[in-house]
Amino acid sequence: MAKKNETAAGGTVRVRLVKGLRGVQGRHRLSVKALGLGKLNDVRELKDSPQVRGLINKVYYLVRVEE
Repeated sequence: MAKKNETAAGGTVRVRLVKGLRGVQGRHRLSVKALGLGKLNDVRELKDSPQVRGLINKVYYLVRVEE
């Protein structure tokens, strides 16, 4: 049986930080850091899981998902 959230790249999702963190809530900064993003235009390839998707949804206005 196939997994529901599996992407074409073997269950990974690419996340890019597209907006700076100045003036952003502290909890949102921590969420961006938990995703492994630090500087503008940083890209990380993360395992596609509900936890990662939750972090992405929390800071949707700061990141772009490149699948």
